[in-house]
Amino acid sequence: MRVLVLGGGGREHALVWKLRQSPRVSEIFCAPGNAGIAREATCIPADLKNIDQLVQLGHRLDPALTIVGPELPLTLGVVDEFERRGLMVFGPNQKAAHLEASKAFAKEFMQRVHIPTAHYAICRTPAEVQEALALIPAPVVVKADGLAAGKGVVIANTKEEAAIVAGEMLARKLVGDAGAQVVLEEFLKGEELSFLVVTDGTTVVPLVPSRDHKRVGDGDTGPNTGGMGAYSTDDLLDATMRRWIMQHIAYPVVHGLRAEGVIYKGVLYIGLMMTARGPMVLEFNCRFGDPETQAVLFRLESDLVDLCQSVAGGTLAADDLHWSAQASVCVVIASGGYPGTFTNGRPIFGIDDAEKIPGAKVFHAGTAHSGDQIVTSGGRVLGVTALGSDLQTAAARAYEAAAKIRFDGMQYRHDIARTAAAGKRQ
Repeated sequence: MRVLVLGGGGREHALVWKLRQSPRVSEIFCAPGNAGIAREATCIPADLKNIDQLVQLGHRLDPALTIVGPELPLTLGVVDEFERRGLMVFGPNQKAAHLEASKAFAKEFMQRVHIPTAHYAICRTPAEVQEALALIPAPVVVKADGLAAGKGVVIANTKEEAAIVAGEMLARKLVGDAGAQVVLEEFLKGEELSFLVVTDGTTVVPLVPSRDHKRVGDGDTGPNTGGMGAYSTDDLLDATMRRWIMQHIAYPVVHGLRAEGVIYKGVLYIGLMMTARGPMVLEFNCRFGDPETQAVLFRLESDLVDLCQSVAGGTLAADDLHWSAQASVCVVIASGGYPGTFTNGRPIFGIDDAEKIPGAKVFHAGTAHSGDQIVTSGGRVLGVTALGSDLQTAAARAYEAAAKIRFDGMQYRHDIARTAAAGKRQ
């Protein structure tokens, strides 16, 4: 069968890599793809903001299955258009994707269906910001309502800083129209956890847990990014807590949306803070996370094609998935200057040597070809991922592989999964 993947980052490379392992797959196309994906699939230039172009591509290729990677085409309604034309597609429709497209909508929805989350206020003017800040203790989390490519969240240490950041967002200075309204939240203390589920709108099945590292620097320092690394191990979550999250968060989201006339099909990413008050929802994403996908799919032993088709076709079974008991670690290598300004076009060396490390795979994110040379083309460039019998082994392999890679200005964190691995040894 023929499969089409929409997107061109590390998440999509991991999806393509896993799809290639299915004996049912004969051809994989990826639009637009990247230099690494081009080694494993046919890449086709495409503008992910142009739904008409994507629909025409679907007509031309006529894939048995299309998997949508990034959030933008989902929120623009690509799933609706593919389904309208009889094309099987994995991902939520436009109404369902609004759960990610608007943080204000997500907070109000959680309040309606009684899902635990931080106290919040939705503000549309600086005056409303000042009124809300009188009720929220510092530090204050300031979030742009709309999609901001992982850059719409600022943790303000003081109320004065929060007022300035919120004002700049509302004035469209920080994240453009994504800041047309802002959400102010209480700051939650605890450890973050990424809890992903797949659902066909009725049945809900959890994936293995993972943890992302958002800050750019070691020790969780520096500004937030789209993610500098992730790891997955069963030790992140015991069976009792997994059932609690399913019963009190995952099921209420899917069934609550259904009660409001919205059928959610695809992946639901639940970003959690594990607080002293229990798990609290930080955010929802309506697609696979990045770089969590790299770590999670490394542990998936089931056929990804079977899973995606059962979700899209409404036939998902509760016992569909099988997982490796091993741990996985993904270390993101980024361009110098990321998440601020950076220079593209840097030649990359050592990828083949990195993949000679046992259990390691290099997923491409921001890469392109310049002649025969692979060069950088984004902030997050590569996701060096490895599997091991335990977290310590997986991390050691990932870092051994990362050390083989070099390009001018490259940066990566040196502590992905290290704290958890050290704690496990004690």
